[in-house]
Amino acid sequence: MNFKSGFINLIGKPNVGKSTLINYLVGDKIAIISEKPQTTRNIIQGIVTFEEAQIVFLDTPGIVRLNETKTPIDRYIIKQALRGLERADLIVLIVDSSSISEEDKFIIENLRKIKKAVFLAINKIDKIKESELNSLCQDYENLFPFARIIPISAKKGTNISILAGEMIQYLPPHPPYYSSDLITDQPERILVAELIREKIFALARQEIPYSVLVRVNQFEQRRKDLIYIQATLYVEYSSQKGILIGRAGKMIKMIGEMARGEIEGRLGCRIYLELRVSVKKAWRRRKESLKDLGYEL
Repeated sequence: MNFKSGFINLIGKPNVGKSTLINYLVGDKIAIISEKPQTTRNIIQGIVTFEEAQIVFLDTPGIVRLNETKTPIDRYIIKQALRGLERADLIVLIVDSSSISEEDKFIIENLRKIKKAVFLAINKIDKIKESELNSLCQDYENLFPFARIIPISAKKGTNISILAGEMIQYLPPHPPYYSSDLITDQPERILVAELIREKIFALARQEIPYSVLVRVNQFEQRRKDLIYIQATLYVEYSSQKGILIGRAGKMIKMIGEMARGEIEGRLGCRIYLELRVSVKKAWRRRKESLKDLGYEL
């Protein structure tokens, strides 16, 4: 009767540390991390179970103003993320320690329509002085009636336990939704695809990473200690295919090597990873591509 359980939506502009925070809270890597903005496409569910509560975190893609989106796919994903706010028990807006941006204001305007408690987590506080932080807190208080404002550093773990404790207070009494040993509801294929995509962000430049769609076609246990994984990396144009493969296959080989090590650590066994590159012309402009990203049309 004393147990609490609920869904908490993490939202914010690109590159404010949402994925870093959810990985820290979960205690494992379930969301990809990159210094490049807007790397998250899927809404990742991270699950943390305490003695007295279970929190299911929803990590949404980075939110930008709709007139700044480049493709119909990007607009759809942002609209879906904003619509999903109503289903959460609590919303946590994550911002960085810089001045309030137009993207922050856009998100706050959308939060005014939601009848749910909203926390503000000011991330990357290790980068500013205390006086600057106090001034920033006041600026946000003047913008919106946040239930709590908590300064944090997701990278260093500063005040994360305080944030978790405060969030639990706002959850409803409810039995756990998931088993206590589960940390995500994402299928292994999705996690593998995301880890491959993370390595593309680490190695490729400019628009290439954003133009890649990763689809895991085969995921088979060939032997007791070996899983065979075949994934296709779809790009939008033929010129991008050559760049992703690289001279003498150097780029695709590096992506495979980096991804394989991390996937093996994640799955706890050896894998054979085969990567192919194919062209799916202008896939980001086609609504049906959303199915490949896990969205229901």
